[in-house]
Amino acid sequence: MFRLSLASALVIAAAIAVLADDTVSKNRNARPLFNGTDFTGWQTATGKAITQGWVVHDGAMVRESAGGDIWTKDRFGNFVLELEFKTEGNSGVFIRTDKPTDNVQTGIEIQIDKPTTKPSKHSVGALYDLVAPTKDNTKKDDWNTLTITAEGSRITVVINGEKVNAMDLDQWTEAGKNPDGSKNKFKMALKDFKREGHIGLQDHGAKVSYRNIRLTPLP
Repeated sequence: MFRLSLASALVIAAAIAVLADDTVSKNRNARPLFNGTDFTGWQTATGKAITQGWVVHDGAMVRESAGGDIWTKDRFGNFVLELEFKTEGNSGVFIRTDKPTDNVQTGIEIQIDKPTTKPSKHSVGALYDLVAPTKDNTKKDDWNTLTITAEGSRITVVINGEKVNAMDLDQWTEAGKNPDGSKNKFKMALKDFKREGHIGLQDHGAKVSYRNIRLTPLP
């Protein structure tokens, strides 16, 4: 029978403790962007308080009626953004948006929508109008986890624990055109987009809920 010496056991225990402490320290870097009770830290596209359309219910931001997109007051560059969403239709998460009043042309949208059997550049998990997800593994009428990592020119999307999309902004060298030759809506080459900006939640007419929104800064 294999037996560890006391010294070896102590070394292994110490290593495990270091790993645990390292994990905890990384978790401590996560910053809640939503406190679960009100819209502190969030605003409309024009910088005003959120007073209509969106409500806080059971610890979630809920788009119940027309209220427009909502945005973080702060700007972020390199980060890991984690959240949960549940939706009855079209919405989206914008990242690194320079001008919320012109979100279509100054930010990247990760599409939120109902599940589909035919993923496209406009379906849930898509980098909207840019890259279709490899698959749709969302759950209908239930909470889904979304993790967006933005680091330099690279953006990745993970839904329910599985990577479904990725892009390198530096490959988008022409306005209005994707690397595969297909057209997109952007009037400027994505390689020239700012690498920091606001985070936004889209009001596209459907009821959608977001909760447990937190962000971990990256170097």
